[in-house]
This record gives sequence, C-alpha cells and structure tokens, in this order.
Amino acid sequence: MTCAKCGKAICHDEAGLTCKLINRGATEFFCFDCLGEMFHASREQLEDMIRAFRDAGCTLFL
Repeated sequence: MTCAKCGKAICHDEAGLTCKLINRGATEFFCFDCLGEMFHASREQLEDMIRAFRDAGCTLFL
C-alpha cells in the first residue's frame, strides 16, 4: 500500500491509524507524515496514539 497523498509506502500501523482517525472503512491510507499534517501532530504523538490504542485492545493494531 502507498500513501494516498504523497505515494510513500506505508506500514500496517499507518493503515490502522488512518482507519482509527479518519474512517474505519477507509480505502485510501496515509503515512505518518501526511497524517501528522492533517491532524497537526508529530510522528511521536502519532506513535503514542498507536501504543495507547494497542494497549486498550484495539484490533486495528494487533
């Protein structure tokens, strides 16, 4: 998969975060950099969100 905005290859966590923050049924996915721009968040903040969602048992981040 690639980022819908910049074309960079994305990982499973980036796809999961796109679903969590934008729409669980998303068909376009975004990389950390583009998600950060959209939500005014640093990469570290996004990774912290993923850890929190994973710790809470969110199935998007298994």
